[in-house]
Amino acid sequence: MKLLVTLAILGITMSQSAIAQSNYTKDPESRTSIMVGKKATTDGSVITSHTCDSWYRTWVNMVPAESYERDTVMNIYDGRMHTEFVADQTNVKVKGQIPQVRKTYAFMDTSYPCMNEKQLGIGETTVSGRRDLENPKGMFMIEELERVALQRCTTAREAIRLMGELVKEYGYGDSGECLTIADPNEVWHFEVFGEGKDKIGGVWAAVRIPDDHVGVSANISRIGTLNLKDKDHYMASDNVFDVAKKLGYWDGKEPFKFWKAYSGKNYSGQLKSFSTREHFILNALAPSLKLDYEAEELPISVKPDKQVSVTDVMALLRQTYEGTDLDMTKNLKVTVKDRKTGEVDTIISPKANPWMRGDELNMLNGIQKGVVKSVRNIAVPQCAYSTVIQLRSWLPDAVGGVVWFSMDNPGQSPRVPVFCGVTDLPAMYKICGNHRYRDDATLWHYRRANKLAAVRWGATRKVMENNIRHFEEKGQRELPFVEAQYQEILNSKGEEAARAYLTGYTADFIGATILRWDEMANQYWIESRFGF
Repeated sequence: MKLLVTLAILGITMSQSAIAQSNYTKDPESRTSIMVGKKATTDGSVITSHTCDSWYRTWVNMVPAESYERDTVMNIYDGRMHTEFVADQTNVKVKGQIPQVRKTYAFMDTSYPCMNEKQLGIGETTVSGRRDLENPKGMFMIEELERVALQRCTTAREAIRLMGELVKEYGYGDSGECLTIADPNEVWHFEVFGEGKDKIGGVWAAVRIPDDHVGVSANISRIGTLNLKDKDHYMASDNVFDVAKKLGYWDGKEPFKFWKAYSGKNYSGQLKSFSTREHFILNALAPSLKLDYEAEELPISVKPDKQVSVTDVMALLRQTYEGTDLDMTKNLKVTVKDRKTGEVDTIISPKANPWMRGDELNMLNGIQKGVVKSVRNIAVPQCAYSTVIQLRSWLPDAVGGVVWFSMDNPGQSPRVPVFCGVTDLPAMYKICGNHRYRDDATLWHYRRANKLAAVRWGATRKVMENNIRHFEEKGQRELPFVEAQYQEILNSKGEEAARAYLTGYTADFIGATILRWDEMANQYWIESRFGF
């Protein structure tokens, strides 16, 4: 039974203004990752997800498995997240080298690499943290840790251990980060920080999300108590307590909380292990808990009141808090008169949308102070791409793992299935659209319609939401057929032909969504022929 996501926000009273803190990184990118254990899902799959919000590359490539000779090395890079196409090396730097393994796994190369051929999936979210933990001399940025883990690992635990070893030996050079790492059997919440400006190393911790729970991370350090005796549910670097003491983040007497020691505050400057998005999502999934926004800490995960489907996660990533006190459009109302009955009603203005720019908000608040309060929605227009990764232990890896992939605003764009066994993607997928306007970049075929629709969202949303629903239902309806076809072709023609079928199916699905969004953009231009 599908989860009906409640829109009630329980007990929220908060200031939306961010408090600048000189020693804390703020929320520059803003991402959301939802994790679901296999007993918490409607079909027994494991789910992780990611919204890549901000100006990052949108080109995607399927990198094949490779074999290497002995004594070869692997380059570790910085700058690949802002390149324009697959082979682009502009501003890409080699930060160092590590020994190469004899054989690597194929993987899906997104800005933050997300899934390999063995059903290992990764979501990501930048974590607010202390600037004095950062050491740019460390070799690894978070996206390179993900890339190496996907090329070398088959399980979440294996990936966590490998990344920990790499950070210890070669150093971590990024700001605070969270990875939500999943395989077909379990999902883990992993957080990593630098070890300080005088040490090229790193400090990290990981907590397993119980199989019947759902977790969420949205730019806040979430890990609290570490029970390292429970090796089935906790892992951490061997310096996790010592670094906190050395740098004065923990006195060694009060109960140790990882988030409090290494992050300290959320991106609004509050001493909390959560913010609006975590509170909303956890409350939507488990409203019976009545989680309190005024608390200092929320559970890292909760048992949902009802089992969660992959489409429920998609719906949560589309959220703009419509119908709640956090809805940015709630005060933007106009009166309308029914021409037939003469009855007058008050509705949200068709010109209102939940993704208004700062200059629009300033104009509206200049007319009437406080009419719109800026809230950080889950779905945002500056999203480069987003993933919902579904992993299924009872199916062959090639068809069991699927990335439900979306470009641009997840509240407006369709999701397409990219299976573990897909070996190539359309040429348009291999070009980034965030550098400039390009007809040959897939991003703009969604973005054109999405931006036009937002101009009069109240009038355009029905058509767009129907089209989103069409492709969502198409993907779910056809999934059993694709699985059966893969198996039939595998048995009759072999692995290469079966993977070719998956590759063709994904390409056809992508093409259908592009055509539909191009048609919508053309229609929206016609409807705007007399002006916006």
